[in-house]
Amino acid sequence: MNEDKLIITDMGESNEHKHSDKPVLCLGIESSCDETSAAIVDSDKNILSHIIYSQIPEHQKYGGVVPELAARAHILAIDEVIKLTLERANKTINDIDVIAATAGPGLIGGVLVGWMAATGIANATKKPLVAVNHLEGHALVPRLKSTSASDSATNIDVEFPYLLMLASGGHCQILLVHNVGKYELIGQTLDDSAGEAFDKIAKMLGLGYPGGPIVDKRAQSGNPTRFLFPRPLCDKPGCDFSFSGIKTAARMLLDKTDNSVIDETFINDFCASFQSAVVDCITNRLTNALKDKRVKDTNPKTLVVAGGVAKNSAIRSGMEKLANKFNMLFAAPPMSLCTDNGAMIAWAGIENYNIGNIVKEPIAPRPRWPLTEL
Repeated sequence: MNEDKLIITDMGESNEHKHSDKPVLCLGIESSCDETSAAIVDSDKNILSHIIYSQIPEHQKYGGVVPELAARAHILAIDEVIKLTLERANKTINDIDVIAATAGPGLIGGVLVGWMAATGIANATKKPLVAVNHLEGHALVPRLKSTSASDSATNIDVEFPYLLMLASGGHCQILLVHNVGKYELIGQTLDDSAGEAFDKIAKMLGLGYPGGPIVDKRAQSGNPTRFLFPRPLCDKPGCDFSFSGIKTAARMLLDKTDNSVIDETFINDFCASFQSAVVDCITNRLTNALKDKRVKDTNPKTLVVAGGVAKNSAIRSGMEKLANKFNMLFAAPPMSLCTDNGAMIAWAGIENYNIGNIVKEPIAPRPRWPLTEL
């Protein structure tokens, strides 16, 4: 394993939330896409150690994740990542109370690697095992509050119920989070996810992979009104998204533009205009969701964004303004916990363990596993 690709984050972070005499320690393992990650989190919301082995360099030259390469990289990295996670926390496997791992959804080759590692550890040590839905990991990680972060959105005590904008990988959904394992779908994408749209725009512009952070950075120096992109469905009732039309409009604009005028300013303005359209779509659909009878009857106090796209500065800003407009709190995970990571799986493992949701008989990992089927 190439140690240059290791990301060590949130080491020994004390969230000072609550302190039981003997907190539950959970080892969480994540391998659903292109990060091999493990973390040890306790029930007092402390991240004792957190290791991420990033595969991005392997996939960048292909402009996206290659499933076969990802699975192979997980196999080569998983043992060392788990070993380092225990060492960094100054723990042995005997100190761990619960084992948790992603059991889907995701690229099934990668999911199998992490799940089999977790199953082997649990069987060998006779410790309880939690099968975590990857999306639930994202959905619950905002409850793993981080008092060390400077962003006030990460310092909110997120209590049930809350309204969640979940944008991760191919998923883009608005969900009412009633409790652990209890999710109500309010709206979802009808085609591309927001993350896919950002990646495709970056690829069109030759900006590299992953595209989301690059587009966000370039947009901060651009003019968001230079190019007018469509806002699909924003004149329609309902809470569903559509991002395919914005992507198609971007492609058509680039096809009609002479390469000689595509300079740095053009690219920055293009990214800013595209990002503005995406943010408008998200806030429009969320506005409809907040007026939806199901949401109003539930009366959530917090508007939450989670998933990889939650790192986008414009989306965070737009959602925070919307929350203020509706007299709600706004919450988001720390930047280090937005993309796929072991800490979110460990925390989801603790939340499920606390309600007795552990594996009692062998299960098969799933490439598809909607939150509404929990």
